Amino acid sequence: MASPVNITDEPLSPSGRLFLQPEMNTIIHCALGVKNSMDVDAIKSAIKNSILAKHPRFCSLLVHDKNGLEHWRRTEVDFDKHIIFVGNPTATITTAKEAEKMVNDYIADLSVSSPLSMDKPLWEIHIMWEPRCAIFRLHHAIGDGIELMSMLVGSCRKVEDPEAIPSLDTVNGKNWRGSGRKWKDCRGILMGLLKMVLLNLVFCLELVLRSLWVGDRKTVISGGDGVELWPRKVATAHFLMEDMKVVKKAIANAVKFERRLSSC
Repeated sequence: MASPVNITDEPLSPSGRLFLQPEMNTIIHCALGVKNSMDVDAIKSAIKNSILAKHPRFCSLLVHDKNGLEHWRRTEVDFDKHIIFVGNPTATITTAKEAEKMVNDYIADLSVSSPLSMDKPLWEIHIMWEPRCAIFRLHHAIGDGIELMSMLVGSCRKVEDPEAIPSLDTVNGKNWRGSGRKWKDCRGILMGLLKMVLLNLVFCLELVLRSLWVGDRKTVISGGDGVELWPRKVATAHFLMEDMKVVKKAIANAVKFERRLSSC
């Protein structure tokens, strides 16, 4: 892959370097299921024309300079190396439970047996013909879950306006201004500063103790030597829409699902 002209290498952030350490090496997996059968050409065309194909991190190789420091280097993306088709297109799955187990087992196997190749940008999309599921894999050095969700929302369009990108509601500014007036009271400001200092002292003390002496307590799910190579098992949880609505009513701006989106 040739690097585009006149684009200099960009150093990784401290958090990006942390996620690349052998002890961490964190890869994010995100599974999305679809209702209808998937078309190969349509999938490739949609990905090539998506925000993902234009994002600098998704178009950059991880390279090392002469001092061994990691950098991002822009490159041309070969999408055929990133889009991987899994399974038999003619296979059928009879039950939803069977489909869920197949996806969970596949992700569990990926988490320990298939590291991302460094000769291409650090992301992949695995397309499972059955149970009609797309699994996104990207290294945590590229971004986090919030960025992944932002890209997903940015790739969708509103049902009522197919050309418009969905927008997320923000917290009502009046509420913040109303609460801000309360802090003009001198006693409130003093108590707030005191709490901030005390909490920071407690957190710093806890960090020092855990770094030097205090260890995590042993539980039934505690790991041991070589835990990063142990077999994995993925478990999924189901939430009823009625329960989500209860949370939405109880906590303002905690749940956002009233926006209707068209297909990505």
